Amino acid sequence: MFIERGNVTIRNALTTDAPLLASWWNDGAVMAHAGFPEGLGTTAERIALGILHNNDDMYRNLIIEVDGKPIGEMSYGNVGGGAEIGIKICEAEYQNQGYGKRCLRMLIESLFYDLKFKRIVLDTNAKNKRARHVYESLGFEKTGFHKDIWKDQNGVPQSSVDYELTRERFVKRESLRL
Repeated sequence: MFIERGNVTIRNALTTDAPLLASWWNDGAVMAHAGFPEGLGTTAERIALGILHNNDDMYRNLIIEVDGKPIGEMSYGNVGGGAEIGIKICEAEYQNQGYGKRCLRMLIESLFYDLKFKRIVLDTNAKNKRARHVYESLGFEKTGFHKDIWKDQNGVPQSSVDYELTRERFVKRESLRL
């Protein structure tokens, strides 16, 4: 996948991106919103191996760049004819600047129009109010809530929220934007 709009690019992750992804995924400040305040404790080698197995039909890691600088990552996977997505703006100075919403819209358009998915699903930590606001502003509807479904690395119970967006709802919502 390669999507470019203005100064923002979303591209397939390469094995050479594995050290950067490892630095983000092992950073508790980056991963705390997802319930991993100590980071994931993974290696660049393990991540590179996963990237080697990426394909458009099953799962794909993506890198977000602004003006050529990697600032975050996205992913999508095929789940029963739908796509499950994830996103993190990992570089703090790029957070709260609108890049997350912009990149989500770019990815959603590609998943619906280019890859022909009919629905997109995701889940997020219930405490991540910023992400929940962005998802809902893009038309995602809440489909489930799971209270205290797991405990983070510090033993704190975490709840999650499930969301879904259909192609029809997205097209209708986008046509109203124009």
